[in-house]
Amino acid sequence: MSAFTVATAQYDISFFEQWEAFVDKLDSWVASAAQQGAKLLVFPEYGSMELASLFGQEVYSDLQKQLHAMQTLLPKWHALHEQLAKRHDVLILASSFPTAQADGTFVNRANLFGPEGLLGFQDKLIMTRFEDEQWFITAGQQINVIDTPLGRIGIHICYDSEFPMIANQQVAAGADLLLVPSCTDTQAGFYRVRIGCQARALENQCYVVQAPTVGQAPWSEAVDINTGRASVYTPVDYGFPDNGILAEGEDGYVGWVYAEVDLTEIARIREQGQVFNYRDWPKQFERQAPKS
Repeated sequence: MSAFTVATAQYDISFFEQWEAFVDKLDSWVASAAQQGAKLLVFPEYGSMELASLFGQEVYSDLQKQLHAMQTLLPKWHALHEQLAKRHDVLILASSFPTAQADGTFVNRANLFGPEGLLGFQDKLIMTRFEDEQWFITAGQQINVIDTPLGRIGIHICYDSEFPMIANQQVAAGADLLLVPSCTDTQAGFYRVRIGCQARALENQCYVVQAPTVGQAPWSEAVDINTGRASVYTPVDYGFPDNGILAEGEDGYVGWVYAEVDLTEIARIREQGQVFNYRDWPKQFERQAPKS
């Protein structure tokens, strides 16, 4: 399936008294996107942190305690996403979830589910100062690409989108669609990720989909302020939007933003475009600036 509808979330952080309330929320989100014909649903970075509310104030107001407490929910959280993907016959990039490792560290992991179960995951590779210095989330080590019924997909978790060699390696491995779940608390943070996404779409002549958390959750130590707009970015060339933005949400909006993507257009533009950014990528390494 080369052409399909993508739903990218502007996702609000809720407060839950019980697990069933989260189930109802996620069920509603997935069902509404499926009813609109979406085949790929993209949730944001750290949207899962709303689950910390289930453990009470002592936990959700402590950055370390919430990481440990949330591991008890991880198996049924996985199962829920698998059930929803199967029921609605969709792919779901779930909100990234801090995931404990065998050595006791935590990584920021984004899981991609399909009707047949977990298709693959990507751990965040480059950590922000907050994650590194205050939250002690550990960087992942492996750049992955994931084979899906819709094509090969790469994932960049927020800050990773600002580093071009990650995307270039994924595209070289066959990913014409990059998913960027994000969580930023300032307009500057949002624009850093947005600019990174658009640059990656330009350089690699590919689609890039950004899904942010939005709104305020003052109870949360981790995701209290959330700023961003869900967007789908494209190459800037024949047959694509002049500004490289195929779809974009509005500030303050909570819900899905939809776009139709056609992966055959990626091959076309790389062969017939005004410019050949992806083909010409290696040429930049043939030149060197004079040494100071």
